Amino acid sequence: MTNKVQTAITPTREEDYPQWYQEVVKASEMAEKSSVRGCMVIRPWGYTLWENIASTLDVMFKETGVKNAYFPLFIPLSYLEKEAEHVEGFAKECAVVTHHKLEKGPNGKLVPAGELAEPLIVRPTSETIIGESMSKWVSSYRDLPVLINQWANVVRWEMRTRIFLRTSEFLWQEGHTAHATEEEAKERTQMMLDVYTKFVQECLAMPVIRGAKTESERFPGAVDTLCIEAMMQDKKALQAGTSHFLGQNFAKGSDIKFQDADKKEQFAWTTSWGVSTRMIGGMIMTHGDDDGVIMPPRVAPAHIVLLPIFRNDEEKSKVMEYTTSLAKELRQVLYHDRKLVVEIDDRDTGGARGWDWIKKGIPIRAEIGPKDIEKDSVFAGRRDRSPKEKKAIKRSEFVNSMVDVLDDIQNTLFSRALEFRNANTIEIDDKKTFYDFYTSSSETRIHGGFCMAHWCGSRECEAKIKEDLSVTIRCIPFDSKDEKGKCIYCDSESGKRVLFAKAY
Repeated sequence: MTNKVQTAITPTREEDYPQWYQEVVKASEMAEKSSVRGCMVIRPWGYTLWENIASTLDVMFKETGVKNAYFPLFIPLSYLEKEAEHVEGFAKECAVVTHHKLEKGPNGKLVPAGELAEPLIVRPTSETIIGESMSKWVSSYRDLPVLINQWANVVRWEMRTRIFLRTSEFLWQEGHTAHATEEEAKERTQMMLDVYTKFVQECLAMPVIRGAKTESERFPGAVDTLCIEAMMQDKKALQAGTSHFLGQNFAKGSDIKFQDADKKEQFAWTTSWGVSTRMIGGMIMTHGDDDGVIMPPRVAPAHIVLLPIFRNDEEKSKVMEYTTSLAKELRQVLYHDRKLVVEIDDRDTGGARGWDWIKKGIPIRAEIGPKDIEKDSVFAGRRDRSPKEKKAIKRSEFVNSMVDVLDDIQNTLFSRALEFRNANTIEIDDKKTFYDFYTSSSETRIHGGFCMAHWCGSRECEAKIKEDLSVTIRCIPFDSKDEKGKCIYCDSESGKRVLFAKAY
C-alpha cells in the first residue's frame, strides 16, 4: 500500500472534481458565497484578477474603435417583448421589479407598495435598451458605425449556481455595434471573436476551439453566434466567449433606421459580444492543481511574493531592509504592459505563509533569510512546479531573469493545457462507441472529453443526444474540414465533423 501524497486541497481533482473546485476558490480567497441566494462576494485577490482582465480587454477593444458607455440596470418589459425569440430565451432567468417602495403592513413588517405601471427587468443582457438609444442616435449612414461597449453587472436567476461559473449576478462586458451593411457587421462579429481568442490564449493561457453555434445553441434572436470553447481538467467544455451577428432582427425591434447614400431608408445591421467573470472559473479549472490555483503571470494579481525569515529583532531589521530594497528594485521592472507587482508577507506564521501563497497561485515565491543575504541571494520557487522545487538564485540574476521566467511559466501553462486537450480529443464514427465515451464513472465523475463526430444537421438528432447524454454540440469548428461521413446518431449523410462535449 502506497502512502497518499499530502496536498493543500482536499478532496483532490481525481477524488471529487466539483468539490475540489469549490475548495480551491475558498482556499485562494478569491471569492465566497453571499448571503444573497446565488450571488458571490468577490474578494480583493479575485477582484484584482478581474480588474487585470478588464483593463487588458478594454485596451484591446478600444484599439478596434470601440468606446465605453453605460446604460440603465432596469429594462422595461415592453423592450424585451420587441424581439420575440429574445424574450423567450431569457424569460425563465429574469428578475422582475414590480414595486417602487416599502410600507409597513398590518403586522408591522415591511411589504412592497407602489406598484409600477410597467414591470422592470433587471438586465440579463442589454440589446434591447441599447438598441433604443441607438435608434435615437442614428438617422443617416454617416452616423454609422456605432461601436459601444459596457462594463456592467447582469442578473440571470439561475437555479443551480457555482462561484464564477454560474451565479445569479455576475460581472461582464457587453459590446453592441450597429452598421450600414451586412458585410461590415459580419466582419465586426468575427473581429471581436478574434480579440477574445487572442486574450484567452495569450493572457489566460487557455487554448480554445473557435467555431459557430448550431441553430438551437445560438444566442436568442441572433442570426449567427460565434464562440470559443476551452477544455477543463474534468474534460468538460467551457464557453469562454461569444460574438453574435444579430442581422436586422434587433434593429427592426428597436427601430434603428438610417438613410443610405441613395436616400433610401434601411434598417441597421447589429452585433453583440461578451465575456464575463466565468473566465476566472475557466482559468482555475484549466490550470489549478491539488495545491490550489495557478495564476497565469499575464493576469495575476501579483507576480512575486517575498517571504522574509528572521528569528529576532536584530535579524528582522536586516532582513526587512534587504527585502524592501529588493521589492523596490523588482517594481521597476516592466512585464509586458505593467510593472511587476510584488507582495511582502512578513507575518509570523511559519511555513503556513508559503502555503497560503501557493493556494493563491502567485507565480513566484522567494524566501529571504540572514544566510541568503550573506550570499546576496534568494531561495525561490515557481508555482507551475512542485512546491518542493526551490533553489538559491543570486539577487541580480533573480531580478534580471524575472521577465523571462514569468513568460516561461505563461508558456508552460498554455502548453500543458493544449497537450491535455489534444490527448482528450478523439474522432468517433459509430454510435455505441460515442455513447460509451460519455458514460460517467461513478468513482471519479470524470468522463469522455472532446469528440469530433459527424452530424447530419438535424435538430432532432442534436436534441436526442442532449437528452440521452447531456452532451451538446459545442460548435461547428472553423477548421473542420469537408469530408463525407455518417451522422453519429441517425447514420444519415454528413459533410463535416462537429465538436461534441459535456459542458458547464
